[in-house]
Amino acid sequence: MSDLKDVLHAKLREVRGALLAGVDGASEYDLRRPMTPTGTNLLGLVKHLVGVEHVYLGESFGRPAPDVLPWVADGSVWDGADMWATADESSQEILALYHRACAHGDTTLDALSIDAPGRVPHWPPATAGTTLGYLLVRMVAETAQHAGHAEIIRELADGRTGSDTHDSGTDWPVYVARIKHAADAHR
Repeated sequence: MSDLKDVLHAKLREVRGALLAGVDGASEYDLRRPMTPTGTNLLGLVKHLVGVEHVYLGESFGRPAPDVLPWVADGSVWDGADMWATADESSQEILALYHRACAHGDTTLDALSIDAPGRVPHWPPATAGTTLGYLLVRMVAETAQHAGHAEIIRELADGRTGSDTHDSGTDWPVYVARIKHAADAHR
């Protein structure tokens, strides 16, 4: 049986890759434009996960992040500044930040045991104590959730779908019409 930490780390790498696949090749506009009523956008998902990697797989274990994030330093992260890119923030730089944050997290995972104690700085003091294993599970879940968001946002933005749908041979307009017909029965 594989070591649980290794299995979780492999899954984290997989969902990180899925997130990046969702942004790969998107136009600059499609990376940035809000696609939901709450403003969800591709580059914002990546930017958000930079900070999550920094805290959960770095700062929580006394391992300072490789970059100072302006939206964290000025406190605007708490107003949602990590969920979208300003016009002056380069998509290449945000993606580079994400790659560095992931590499830093990987170093933490390689250096510590799954039961290594940590402390999440922004959690209430009574519950801030945790372990690497707990935060690794949390990172896999959060990254997978946002990778799923990215796949849906990408499909809405330019029609590109995930790897399990684009080569399926399905006649999508016919398939969607069947779903719509079934839903229309409940109007």
